[in-house]
Amino acid sequence: MEPSGIPESTTPYDYDSQSLLCETQTFTFATFNTTILYCLVFFLSLVGNSLVLWVLVKYESLESLTNVFILNLCLSDLVFSFLLPLWALVYHWGWVLGDFFCKLSNMIFSISLSSSIFFLTIMTIHRYLSVVSPLSSLRVYTLQCRVLMTTAVWAVSILSSIPDAIFHKVFDPPEYSSEPSKCDYSELKWYLASVYQHVVFFLLSMAIILFCYVEILRTLFRSRSKRHHRTVRLILTIVLAHFISWAPYNLILFLQTLLKLKIIQSCKIYWQLDYALLICRDFAFSHCCFNPVLYVFVGVKFRRHLKSLLRHSGLCRSQAPSLSPLPHSPGAFHSEGASFY
Repeated sequence: MEPSGIPESTTPYDYDSQSLLCETQTFTFATFNTTILYCLVFFLSLVGNSLVLWVLVKYESLESLTNVFILNLCLSDLVFSFLLPLWALVYHWGWVLGDFFCKLSNMIFSISLSSSIFFLTIMTIHRYLSVVSPLSSLRVYTLQCRVLMTTAVWAVSILSSIPDAIFHKVFDPPEYSSEPSKCDYSELKWYLASVYQHVVFFLLSMAIILFCYVEILRTLFRSRSKRHHRTVRLILTIVLAHFISWAPYNLILFLQTLLKLKIIQSCKIYWQLDYALLICRDFAFSHCCFNPVLYVFVGVKFRRHLKSLLRHSGLCRSQAPSLSPLPHSPGAFHSEGASFY
């Protein structure tokens, strides 16, 4: 999935003949742009997702299955964001951490990406069942059930990431080259397999999510009840943000596989995809700091909890009584309508 990437210098020396024919022109632009952006996104993600976790633990109940999914999405985004400073350094010095961390960083990247897709998909299916089949929402999900579902998602994400770890290695440049060392796939076929795997996961999850939301919206339009509206609106916003962030990146990666397979042979297209990959990758990798912002703008209860948290921390002096959160009661959130939006 080219996570670490200096443009085209993430491609091993021994199988990327296209980069030899079409000299890349994006390195200076990429280094300056990516270093600043990744460090900024890392800081915003660390602050934003930590606040979301704090609000969830302090004010909300994890007996709500949707809250459990949101908590795990935050953890996935935090794990992803810790890779960003590392990738910013790679632009300057190449890969200097050795083979083990080369494999580990790409495995973490794949785990984070897969887990976020899986949690969004399951969260949407759960919302679909709650709206379209209301009787299913009356079920109280036990602690064992919540732990089992969460563990299953992380386990599948880890298993799907193992090939990314196994087939990555460090490539040292030829003696006559001034290029830095690289961490990438050992062979072209493993790069293609990884891209196709993630694209299939992405398309399959989006197809399931699209079906669920078509049915959800049809049900809501026929119903006068607004009990589910806030929940549906927040989850739909999160899903749309994920799709807008990652769809262009997956499309560009797929088009680059056509270049590497020599189905497309054009230096002009090569340069255009190089620049497009930089922009789409930067936007996609910035996604880890988007969700907390969405919670602030879409989640009414989350804003109320956040203001209360800041007020108690001395960062917000407003004492408006209408902003005070509802008292937290351990047993009060069996219904998904009580999730923090």
